[in-house]
Amino acid sequence: MAGPTSHFYFSQRLRLHYVDWGNSDAPPLVLVHGGQDHCRNWDWVAQRLRDRYHVIAPDLRGHGDSAWAVGGGYDMGAYVYDLAQLIHQKTAAPVTMVAHSLGAGIALNYGGAFPDSVAKLVAIEGLGPSPRVMAEQAKRAVDERLRAWVADRRQNSGRTARRYARLEDAVARMAEENAHLSPEQARHLTVHGVQQNEDGTYSWKFDNATRWGGGVGGLSHEDQHRLWAKITAPVLLVRGADSWASDPVIDGRIRHFANARLVNFENAGHWVHHDQLEGFMAELEAFLSS
Repeated sequence: MAGPTSHFYFSQRLRLHYVDWGNSDAPPLVLVHGGQDHCRNWDWVAQRLRDRYHVIAPDLRGHGDSAWAVGGGYDMGAYVYDLAQLIHQKTAAPVTMVAHSLGAGIALNYGGAFPDSVAKLVAIEGLGPSPRVMAEQAKRAVDERLRAWVADRRQNSGRTARRYARLEDAVARMAEENAHLSPEQARHLTVHGVQQNEDGTYSWKFDNATRWGGGVGGLSHEDQHRLWAKITAPVLLVRGADSWASDPVIDGRIRHFANARLVNFENAGHWVHHDQLEGFMAELEAFLSS
């Protein structure tokens, strides 16, 4: 697989990494990965689209080869700012975006705040918790939520990066996380997702502080729903039938969008673009050409 070139840009004084698949005169397409992931998880998708689009895939702050945020600044607003800076500095809006999980949440919020900058948007399981989970969260008083937020981050500060004696051990952990992956996929994702330590062991590149996200101080669920309603571009929502994510048609969240449709994929979990690549690409190609 002929790969992309690596580049950097700056956002809030952080040196953030992205890969560029060339074809700079073509329409811009931005691929945004999810939490504890990295930009090279899009390689199979980018390879199919690079002949028609100028494909750019960033590493989110605290992920991949991007800098870690001092003070653990991983709230939704910070991520949206980074995406806004990338599009402002490196591409010509409007852009098409394909995004997964946390990245899809970021892309959707960006699309609501800057609707004229987005041409089309594909969101793979980026809607966050289900209405049932949100209702449970809403029962907790704000002081309780703030104490839990502090406790979570205090506990997280004591985490150390897990070390794997061999690269193959990390590959096995990747395969364990997603049983749908082929051996080739698991190895590719691992090779680009780990770094070798001085003692020869391997650790994941992402900052453990990203695990708890924004929490208190981030955008509320209601704020995000209002942003989704302001998206003027067509939206394709993608979900794996075997995933933990609830169906936005059944739970009603699709009503927050002015122009969206949902595609459910059988025999796929949270990473639909890995688990059912051919089917996903067929839906994606049809959506992009419509």
